[in-house]
Amino acid sequence: MMPDPVALFATVVLLFPMGYFLLAAPAFLLVSLDVPPVTQLLRGMFSSYFLMVAIAGAVGMVAVAMTGRLVVAIGIALIAAFAVWARRWFLQRWDAQLLARDAGDAEAVRRLRRLHWGGMLCNAVQLVVLVGSIPYVVTPH
Repeated sequence: MMPDPVALFATVVLLFPMGYFLLAAPAFLLVSLDVPPVTQLLRGMFSSYFLMVAIAGAVGMVAVAMTGRLVVAIGIALIAAFAVWARRWFLQRWDAQLLARDAGDAEAVRRLRRLHWGGMLCNAVQLVVLVGSIPYVVTPH
């Protein structure tokens, strides 16, 4: 039996932003988050990551739904919906900590770092779930 090419394509497209973020985000562990250009760059990377996962998930969901694989489409839609929600939640907290840091709060940098670790953990969990679901997603229905 041949694997479902549309579901495989949708999965691979979702893997690209997750894989990129998995490789790029740890580099920011080597720099201090009390430097404004560093935190703005990291904020932009998180924003782009969540946006790309949401877009890739929405496109993948539509493509898979058109083939009749509704359970797979719902799974991909959940990933996209989580990315939309997480982007808003994450960026609001990031911006609040940037304001606190700029106002002189010494603990704000520590909270930024916790957000950074949390975002990387969130991506890693999603990536593990997505990779683990590949055998079930690409099998013909």
